[in-house]
Amino acid sequence: VQLQAFGGGLVQAGGSLRLSCVASGRPSNDVSMGWFRQAPGKEREFVAAVSWSGSGTYYADSVKGRFTISRDNAKNTMYLQMNSLKPEDTAVYYCSTTMKYGSRSFGDFGSWGQGTQVTVSS
Repeated sequence: VQLQAFGGGLVQAGGSLRLSCVASGRPSNDVSMGWFRQAPGKEREFVAAVSWSGSGTYYADSVKGRFTISRDNAKNTMYLQMNSLKPEDTAVYYCSTTMKYGSRSFGDFGSWGQGTQVTVSS
C-alpha cells in the first residue's frame, strides 16, 4: 500500500484544516492507520490512529478534543479534522499504517507516505 497525504496549508491560530490520506490499494482488514507529525528539529511524533473499521480511535494528549480522525474504506481514505489549531501544531503531517492498534510507537508504523505541511500562524 502506498499512501499520499493532502490538505495542508497556512492557517491562523484558532482555525481549522482537514487532512486526507489516500491509499493506492485497499489495506487488509486488520490494518489500522494513523497520523504522525514532525516539526523542524524535532522527532516524528504520534498524533492519532484509527482501527480498520473506524470504530476505534486514540489520540495524543496534545490534540485530544481538537482533532478528529476517521476513515472511509470505500474510498481508501483516512482523514484528520483539525480544529482550534495552535502555532505548536505547525509540522509536516504524515500518514501511515500499523498492525498494532493501540501503539503510539514510530517503529510500529510503516508504509509512510509523503507528508503535507501544516503551518499555523499566531
